[in-house]
Amino acid sequence: MAALTLEKRGHTALITMSNPPANTWTKASLQQLKQLVLELEQDKSIYALVITGEGDKFFSAGADLKLFADGDKAVASDMARVFGDAFETLSRFRGVSIAAINGYAMGGGLEVALACDIRIAELQAQMALPEAKVGLLPCAGGTQNLAWLVGEGWAKRMILCGERLKADTALRIGLVEEVVPTGQALDAALTLAEKVGEQSPSAVTACKHLIQQGRSGTMQGALPLERELFVALFDTNDQVEGVQAFLQKRQPRWVNG
Repeated sequence: MAALTLEKRGHTALITMSNPPANTWTKASLQQLKQLVLELEQDKSIYALVITGEGDKFFSAGADLKLFADGDKAVASDMARVFGDAFETLSRFRGVSIAAINGYAMGGGLEVALACDIRIAELQAQMALPEAKVGLLPCAGGTQNLAWLVGEGWAKRMILCGERLKADTALRIGLVEEVVPTGQALDAALTLAEKVGEQSPSAVTACKHLIQQGRSGTMQGALPLERELFVALFDTNDQVEGVQAFLQKRQPRWVNG
């Protein structure tokens, strides 16, 4: 059985983590995730990506700790690199990525959700970065992405104090954008992904780049880039189509370029 399955539904790609019982990550599945995202990057018919876990208990429990049981630094270095490559590739995906958190999201399971643009959690879901409990640390973007989303205080509570959050608290602090009843995260994520198709793919890519620019740059640097990318959109067919469709009171027909 493949560790990840891919299904395309219209303009949305659905990736399901399928490694029971806890949908843990392996080197092979991380490499597979990177390859899938790179392939979807080239498929101009795909505007959004949804990732979820198989079953009704786990989104993903992260890495299998058996990998690190003998303290082999070479294995640790290799896994850290592969984790980083996979999740950073996901974060750079030109379209909109949505995590449908349908259960426990622990360690690398939460980090893959943090690498997405939007997170929707089911009411029973619980989230944590418990690596320090076993003498490790989140090495796939967790220390940076979590602090950016929820602030330094809550990031320290979760990482330094090992605090596990329920969905309502995660919503309150901005770790997730929506909480839905049990069993409804995937449908909610797919519905949101369909809305992405109403936007110009070219404009979405530019907007996402600008929003994420704030993490590594300054507002003074981003504002001129914002104007530059606005003008650059006039080189795309989508810009003409979008304006014409609005004026003609019809749905646009995007060509993603």
